[in-house]
Amino acid sequence: MEKPLAGKIALVAGATRGAGRGIAVRLGAAGATVYVTGRSTASRRSEMNRPETIEETAALVDEAGGRGIAIGVDHLEAAQVRELVARIDAEQGALDVLVNDIYGAPIEWGKTVWESTLDTGLRTLRLAIDTHAITSHFALPLMIRKPGALVVEVNDGTTAYNSENYRVSFFYDLAKTAVNRMAFALGHELKPHGGTAVAVTPGWLRSEAMLDAYQVTEENWQDATKVQPHFAISESPAFVGRAVAALAGDADVARWNGKSVSSGELAREYGFTDLDGSRPDCWRYLVEVQDPGKPADVTGYR
Repeated sequence: MEKPLAGKIALVAGATRGAGRGIAVRLGAAGATVYVTGRSTASRRSEMNRPETIEETAALVDEAGGRGIAIGVDHLEAAQVRELVARIDAEQGALDVLVNDIYGAPIEWGKTVWESTLDTGLRTLRLAIDTHAITSHFALPLMIRKPGALVVEVNDGTTAYNSENYRVSFFYDLAKTAVNRMAFALGHELKPHGGTAVAVTPGWLRSEAMLDAYQVTEENWQDATKVQPHFAISESPAFVGRAVAALAGDADVARWNGKSVSSGELAREYGFTDLDGSRPDCWRYLVEVQDPGKPADVTGYR
């Protein structure tokens, strides 16, 4: 099997579940050595109180054909992130791909800034923004030793969508606007070193938590459309994983520098599909079908 990322070293920060896990596995399938980090390990759970662990993700990377290395890290703790990067340097001497997918915060839906629980809102900002900044601060000096570094900021919503639409609540809206801007800023800072930063958003993600919420599995996920018809546009974590793997394997990835793109856009560009062979284009669907209140119909959108 072709391994376009053989010999490449990646760090997926926030790889316990969801998009992070999907990305780590697909980077591994392309042959990369993938360091997977998060707060949920075999010995402890994060505040999300979910059963998934980074050790499970590392095992899935191995099964896919790569090498997975699980390290428990709280990316709000600068000392832990510094130690992580020092370990990658000592073991590999390089870091080619950084995926900032760290979040894991509770969300208060539909609350104004004055209705929100202040501690919860500020915690959202810290987990969604500070973690990314701390990780980039320590990882980028290792990455810019040679040209070709790729930083992927994983987000919810493109810059175009988020700039025109209120996202859930004051604190969530602010967080998801900031992550796209991080990719823009990092793109400017990496360009002189031959590096690239891109913000990538999946669509309506069939994460473990989302499947649990609808009481379905990846095998029968379409049953959830009986409850929420627009769930028909949803995508598996493998889809955004394939998007990031395609970016990492693109010799001309610099054309995306500083931009914000969706998994659906990248699927059209690189020709990959989701697990079922479709190409869901969620963000175009949201704008053209769901947000205007039209009946669910994914014809032409996947």
